[in-house]
Amino acid sequence: MNRVILLLLIVTTLLSGVSIATSRRQQAEIERLRGNLSAMNESLILYRTAEGEAAASVEALRLTLEEFRAEHSAASDHIRELGIRLRRVESYAQAVGESRYATTLPLSAAPHDSSTVRHFEGGDSHVEARGSVTRDSLHLELRSIDTLRQVIHRVPRRWLFLRFGTKAIRQEITSSNPHTTLVYAEYVELGRRRR
Repeated sequence: MNRVILLLLIVTTLLSGVSIATSRRQQAEIERLRGNLSAMNESLILYRTAEGEAAASVEALRLTLEEFRAEHSAASDHIRELGIRLRRVESYAQAVGESRYATTLPLSAAPHDSSTVRHFEGGDSHVEARGSVTRDSLHLELRSIDTLRQVIHRVPRRWLFLRFGTKAIRQEITSSNPHTTLVYAEYVELGRRRR
């Protein structure tokens, strides 16, 4: 009789442990999906920093490897082309910026050339423009230098004045080129996998 009770106690303990572990996994999955829903419903925040740099803020999506393959097939192909196995990727970020530069540049004839070719050159520390104008054509070379800085950070949960845990993961992107406007940003975290 004691053996039967002991066996039932062990089986009950094991089943309780399995049930608790399953419940925790399901709760984590529900939390991940809730965070993804929040991230998809939130729009990209575009702003300028105090220094005038273009900046963007976006909440991270947390996807499984299979979800990433299905939703971001072009990115998956690009990662494979780089020779990186997709299962080794921890996160994927993408940002798009557009640089516009408008200026008036003086034209001058080439000193050694008596033809009607006129040259121009100018710009600032971020964009260089140079070229030449002939009677029937314009040759233009633009060179734009930009640095996109990406900061990934955790946003804590708040209750009254306390901060705890992680509510979301955000990506903050800034552009060093004042002519750049950030157009799009995306940050995807791939779920943890067994190693």
